[in-house]
Amino acid sequence: MPKAYVFTRYGGPEAEALVELDRPTPGPGQVLVAVRAAGVNPVDWKLRTGYGPAGGPARELPAVFGNEVAGVVEEVGADVTGFAVGDEVFGNPVAGGYAEYTLLPVAVTAHKPTELAYPDAATLPVAAATAYDGIHQLALPSGATLLITGAGGGVGVAATQIARALGVRVIAVASDSKKDFVESLGAVHVPSGPDLAERLRGAAPDGVDAVFDLVGGEVLEAAATLLTDPAKLITAADRRTVARLGGVPVERARNAAVLDEVAKLVVDGKLKPFVTQTFPLDRAGEALRTVEEGHARGKIVIEVGA
Repeated sequence: MPKAYVFTRYGGPEAEALVELDRPTPGPGQVLVAVRAAGVNPVDWKLRTGYGPAGGPARELPAVFGNEVAGVVEEVGADVTGFAVGDEVFGNPVAGGYAEYTLLPVAVTAHKPTELAYPDAATLPVAAATAYDGIHQLALPSGATLLITGAGGGVGVAATQIARALGVRVIAVASDSKKDFVESLGAVHVPSGPDLAERLRGAAPDGVDAVFDLVGGEVLEAAATLLTDPAKLITAADRRTVARLGGVPVERARNAAVLDEVAKLVVDGKLKPFVTQTFPLDRAGEALRTVEEGHARGKIVIEVGA
């Protein structure tokens, strides 16, 4: 039977397990995909702890980890057009992606360009698409200054590159260990940690035109002090704090058109996925720990055998 990496209950890493599950069957508007690679994101381990919107539907357990994959279409459900068995695709799975097989709804599935490797494609549906949505939501002109918090992670790295490709100046908040990395992307590095607001004022004494927050909490509050227009304050990390400060969450498009656009940015050389480490499926727990403990630089990917 196909294998998948799941959490069997809510809690810590002790709730995780590699298990065998029935091969899923695609319903209307879905394709069955043999997974070749799955991206690892902070939201993956957060869901294991019970994180989710208040009043949201209960999650069926065991639940497969992962929200972005790349692979090959094995079977096509009813009412599906534009996809056929053998197509190379990437997108957001219905119920988890750390698995040998998963289901993708065609509404959030795109054809993988041949130039794009599976591990790179698997980084795009969550991190790169979130970055793309946020940057286009802000709609900054060339020459504007954007502050990005959490700039060393998957979304931050993508957002920095997309903004720089549009001619936007980027001030990047990241740990000291990621200084050289974010500067290699063309950003001005500001180290995270205590007294952040003072360092931000030193880097941008005249303030910034927008803030793209990926951390929340006190970091978001410090970043907001550099803004005069709260409408240009967006977050993918802390809805409650951003609302109090007058900003808004990132508006996610969640469609195949955005996936096509971010793939094109990679093919055109404007966006590098920066897959810094890969793990096989039977070491998915190690991949998740790398992200959960905050040690990841760029993107972590789980590769699944052909």
